[in-house]
Order: sequence, then structure tokens, then C-alpha cells
Amino acid sequence: MPSLYEKLGGDKAVSATVEIFYKKVIADKELSPFFSGINIDRQKRMQSKFLTVAFGGPNNYSGQTMRAAHRRPVELGLNEHHFNLVAGHLKQSLIELQVPPELVHQVMAIAASTKQDVLNQ
Repeated sequence: MPSLYEKLGGDKAVSATVEIFYKKVIADKELSPFFSGINIDRQKRMQSKFLTVAFGGPNNYSGQTMRAAHRRPVELGLNEHHFNLVAGHLKQSLIELQVPPELVHQVMAIAASTKQDVLNQ
């Protein structure tokens, strides 16, 4: 049975999603301050690797844990409102790429499962 990663279209689809997603996130006035001073190209690469693993693709992720990666943003005030904004941008990115609704739902369930770790709760 193919993984979610394969159903979405593999590396090409993950990369396209990440590109659209970060354009939305960086353009969002409520979220952009969390990315101040961050190397956005590196951020995109790490996000692509993380999503690949999260969706059942090859594990080439060697980054920090979710909690460690979000420690600084949480210290800067990242909260559930911001998490929901980010999730909304992810969903909209998938919709723009015409991902079937059932796959969007699966992606959003995975995103929701990370909330406690992202918010360091």
C-alpha cells in the first residue's frame, strides 16, 4: 500500500508544498516575526525533510526534535493561535496544489498531532 508521501506525489509534491507554504507564512504579519534572522532556505530544506518522514517517505531528517526546534518561537510568544494560522497556511497550500480532500485531511491530522510538541506543552 503506498504511503501518504507517495500518494501526494513524493519529493516534488513536498517541495512544491513547502515553497507555497513558506510564501504564505512569511507574508503573514502575525507569523513573520518568528522567522526573523532565520535562514529561510535552510528552513525550507529541513521542513521538506521533516514532512517527507512524517508522510511515510525516506528518512533523511537529522534535525532537532519538534520541541527543540520550536523552543525559540515559544519563548517569543508562539501559541495555539499561531499554530492554527500555520496549519491554515499548510491546508491552503495543499488546496492550491489540488491535493485531493482525503489526502489534505490526512496531512492535517498529522499536523494536528504535532501541536503539543510544537507548543512545548
